[in-house]
Amino acid sequence: MAVQKSKKSKARAKTRRAHNQIAVHPLVVDPTTGELVRRHHVTGKGFYKGKAVLEQSAVDQQES
Repeated sequence: MAVQKSKKSKARAKTRRAHNQIAVHPLVVDPTTGELVRRHHVTGKGFYKGKAVLEQSAVDQQES
């Protein structure tokens, strides 16, 4: 098993963790339903860019 030769400095540890922040995904309002949705994702009611891409029965089955 590898054992470190000397202690890592706080600056090195924090530099390594600099990219671990939580990403905030941009939200947009769907023009048809008025729902807040992540970009390039289907709404909860089955719409994408204002067009119905999922049938209502398929959406109901996913919710239950």
